[in-house]
Amino acid sequence: MKKSIIFILPDLETGGAERIVTTIANHLPRDRFSPSILLLRKEGAYLDFLKSDVEIIDIQTPRIRNSLKPILLEIKRRKPDIVFSGFGEVNAYLSLFIKLFPKTKFIARETNVVSQHVTRKEIKFFYKFYNNYDRIIAQSNDMEVDLIKNFGIKKNKLLKINNPVDINFIEEKLKQSERPVEFSHQHKNVVAIGNLSARKGFDNLLKVFSRLKNQNILLHILGDGKDKEMLLQMKEMLGLDHVIFHGKKSNPYQYLKFADLFILSSRYEGFPNVLLEAGTCGVYSLANNCPGGIDEIIIDQVNGEISNIENYDDFAEKIKHSVHRSDDKDNIKVSIKSRFSSEIILKKYEDLLWNI
Repeated sequence: MKKSIIFILPDLETGGAERIVTTIANHLPRDRFSPSILLLRKEGAYLDFLKSDVEIIDIQTPRIRNSLKPILLEIKRRKPDIVFSGFGEVNAYLSLFIKLFPKTKFIARETNVVSQHVTRKEIKFFYKFYNNYDRIIAQSNDMEVDLIKNFGIKKNKLLKINNPVDINFIEEKLKQSERPVEFSHQHKNVVAIGNLSARKGFDNLLKVFSRLKNQNILLHILGDGKDKEMLLQMKEMLGLDHVIFHGKKSNPYQYLKFADLFILSSRYEGFPNVLLEAGTCGVYSLANNCPGGIDEIIIDQVNGEISNIENYDDFAEKIKHSVHRSDDKDNIKVSIKSRFSSEIILKKYEDLLWNI
């Protein structure tokens, strides 16, 4: 007998949660599962990657706070075996109403270290009901500890499943990737990728690069976001001619393929897909010592290093050293593939969904 599953997301834009849910829905065996995805708004680039037999339920609700009633009505009407909520704010709101559906199993997948990410009191309130979930997926040890320590989540409710990386997809992209024209042959090229927001710590990274003006090192930042203007002003104020903002790129792997170093400057993470992707491209990483599973991905001196970015001088020295390393790209790739390939991680999701 097939199990019906409704995955819940705001949209299918190109974020980590959206990528994971799309990947799970696509790969679940159809003789055991019938997946559908409920979206607050039917938009986003991952719609193009979704298999045609995955039903999209579009409730056409632009605001998350207004989405609860239509979500509950869809669950009541469809009576799925499993509801899988993959977005923190929706997870929180939904937790209060789980008891209304005793025949449906509810799973929440956390996307961040909650105590770092959730600041609004009205959302934190709903975490009092989080133990109503049948299972709560944490992506990292840091996330798991945070939920137990700061929100009283029962340990037996939690299951750690790291994020998968789609090796085949990235390798296909790498085949199509030529050296970016902005990459100088006279310089070492360092890449950082992420939303231009405080969480990603690009302000700290610019301060680090103010110590590297006399080095032949270019920093390429890929991404867009609300802090873009502030960061551009900071670049000008610090006189950082060797820092280039590229905006959002449809194929960031082109930049990773030819990078001499990848930097993760985040203040906190959930379980950073971009760090997995950098390793899959064979590039060595230097990551800020922040919560969110960094130490589960980085194997010291094999695929990267962890350091404190707010020690600007020390971090700058590590960059100067790291860009001159001659690491075996295949060893870096294997260090990621052997632990985080889609086949390994998706099997854990399939087992959870079948046995719950």
